[in-house]
Amino acid sequence: MVAVPGSEILSGGLHVVAQSLFIPVIIGLLAFIAYSIITLGGLISEYTSRIKVDVKQIEDLIKAISGSKPEQIVDIVKNSGLPQSQKKILTDIALSSDLGPDSMESLARKLIENEELRVEKSVEKTDMVTRLGPTLGLMGTLIPMGPGLAALGVGDVTTLAQSIIVAFDTTVAGLAAGGICYFISKIRRRWYEEYLSNLESVAESIVEVNKNASTSKTQTVW
Repeated sequence: MVAVPGSEILSGGLHVVAQSLFIPVIIGLLAFIAYSIITLGGLISEYTSRIKVDVKQIEDLIKAISGSKPEQIVDIVKNSGLPQSQKKILTDIALSSDLGPDSMESLARKLIENEELRVEKSVEKTDMVTRLGPTLGLMGTLIPMGPGLAALGVGDVTTLAQSIIVAFDTTVAGLAAGGICYFISKIRRRWYEEYLSNLESVAESIVEVNKNASTSKTQTVW
């Protein structure tokens, strides 16, 4: 095989780059493992303190809001069994009845969008670990295999064995971190979808009551 001029320099430089990434990959995998374990503990804590709101509660709350006057909505929301974060957003919407129906609807939409962004941020990190964990694990598998195979060429079986052990360890660490974070993201996304669905439903009923009240005032004036 004829060597291309300069190929040895390029391959040598590529080898140096690949080997120099080994330590950062190991650090990254250890950080991912630590993060996944801490986040799993946070998920368990969130589950124990989570306020569960079923469909019947949302149905009763919407009926109570629909049959009330705008000035009564704040008390209805505060006395409901909703989480405190939902109560705050719904109370802000109810207290903005003086803005008019269209402005109130815009405010409600903006507040809900901000809440969607907030809950999305909580799953962004676990989603990243889900994708990057196995990637770093694969890098940690391939990087030490080069020197290991080179050692095998000169009969150094001990170095090859050590390289294989490291390769397997990094693979397991990457898959473990990715698997744990995938589980966390899946559970939290289901919780947050239910949370946002309840929030949107109640907010729509509040806006509708305000629109009906504004329409009635307009008809009375005319």
